[in-house]
Amino acid sequence: MAAVPRPNELRFLDPAVIARIGSMELRARAVVEGFLSGLHRSPAQGFSVEFSEYRQYMPGDDTALIDWKLYARSDRHYVKKFEEETNLECHLLLDVSGSMGYGSGGVTKLEYGAYLAASVAYLMNRQRDAVGLLAFADRIVEHLPASGRPGHLRRLLLALDALRAERGSDLSKPLDRLAEALSRRGMAVLISDLLDEPEEVVRGLRHLRFRGVDVIVFHLLDPAELTLPFDAAARFRDMETGAELTAVPSAVRERYLQEVEAFISLYRRELQLAGIDYCLVDTSRPLDQALLAYLSARGRRV
Repeated sequence: MAAVPRPNELRFLDPAVIARIGSMELRARAVVEGFLSGLHRSPAQGFSVEFSEYRQYMPGDDTALIDWKLYARSDRHYVKKFEEETNLECHLLLDVSGSMGYGSGGVTKLEYGAYLAASVAYLMNRQRDAVGLLAFADRIVEHLPASGRPGHLRRLLLALDALRAERGSDLSKPLDRLAEALSRRGMAVLISDLLDEPEEVVRGLRHLRFRGVDVIVFHLLDPAELTLPFDAAARFRDMETGAELTAVPSAVRERYLQEVEAFISLYRRELQLAGIDYCLVDTSRPLDQALLAYLSARGRRV
């Protein structure tokens, strides 16, 4: 059972509220502290927020290492981890292509993705993990190698704050580049609307898995993209190519929704077959479910 944050905590997970907070560092801190506060208060906590100190008990572990006080709080068996088990190298891959600049409400997909990336980076820093950033469109526009050194988190958050939507899109290039550059196993977190050739995206992600990297994909879609809520005839413009199309939404909605469902189902099916965690994210929703999905994937890794 997932933790349910209290109303005041949920407020700091609302992307529209986050957008009004001054800097990316303050945004990440507000999100993570609100999120962790909700987890701590949950009587059915399913995810340990103390990953740098514990991992779930596995058959063969010494039962003398079980923390019974933690068991009493969580109803799950956790054992104390050794220092070599605590360090993880994680690479945040953020799509900054033109389509990520779309937003029908308070925030764009890119803004939401940046808040999510910042929050994951902040969480990782608390867990003493190394984190890096690779932002890309049809080329790599920002690359910070993974590090856990003092000051690195602030540099990463400043880089996220400065990102703007580019024009083109090519997810396969950064995935291949990262796969070839990695010298050790770790985790890659892809944050994207996946509006590219699915075959190439899946191939690139499989390349990462082949190199021993655990991958979690956050598939960001705006609520208008998920529902096509418009009524009057409108002109739709491709934010990457500039191509335009005039349509009556009510006349094409049923077919559009079928295509969107097929698009989502394809990614969900192919990524799960490849052993990749997939999480569909509606960018009008609070960030708690996305962060829970990250903690779940990270927990299985350690």
